[in-house]
Amino acid sequence: MTTPDYFTQYENLAMSRDEDGVLLVRFHTKGGPVTFTGQTHEDFPEALERIALDRDNRAMVLTGTGDSFMDQIDGPSLGEIFKPAAWEKTRVEGAKVLQRLVELPLPVVGVANGPAVIHSEYLLLSDIHIASERATYADVPHPSFGITGGDGVQVVWEEAAGTARAKWLLWTGEPIDARTALDWGVVSEVVAHERAVERGLEIARGLAAKPALYRSLQKQTLNRNLRKRIVQDVPFGMALEGLTAADLAYQPQA
Repeated sequence: MTTPDYFTQYENLAMSRDEDGVLLVRFHTKGGPVTFTGQTHEDFPEALERIALDRDNRAMVLTGTGDSFMDQIDGPSLGEIFKPAAWEKTRVEGAKVLQRLVELPLPVVGVANGPAVIHSEYLLLSDIHIASERATYADVPHPSFGITGGDGVQVVWEEAAGTARAKWLLWTGEPIDARTALDWGVVSEVVAHERAVERGLEIARGLAAKPALYRSLQKQTLNRNLRKRIVQDVPFGMALEGLTAADLAYQPQA
């Protein structure tokens, strides 16, 4: 198989594919743990569309780089999100990411290789979710910035962990560890830190060996409710998030 040009097109996404058709996608910044930016937000939904159209991708592993899945964010790089036109760009990109993750015609194994306190919903939307023993989960940006967590994190956590636990996590911004995430039913397995990515690849190779139609239709079968919740509830949630983002311009400066 040839290496597609999109593998090297995105600043914060490193991609490689093995002979079994398992695509490894890592968030990164200059080869180290990623700092999530407005460019990452723009690139990820486009990358997922190209991944979906590439029939040589039989399964996918989504993870971070080094000892962190995602725990840093460059807020100013997201742009003037208090302005309606800027927020609409953010809203469209955010909705597309979630929809494309659940609609990919191939199974996805999410690997939390460390703290996942920003966009943890990307991992929770994977079909099988593996966590390093060093992983932690939280929603840091929304409580910190003072904007409503309506971009899908509320839907995905409620579906995975239940309403009360989702409310606790999203109100407080406090983290839970990997074992707690396993107890909550959010994680499929907790493994030794140094084994996490390899375990994810091992599972993905087994899934990649399944027939193509099975892989695609099993994905649709198991994600039907999640897809419905995302389509139904994320637009409303992001509208409210946009209102609180707009309100930032009226808050006293520290």
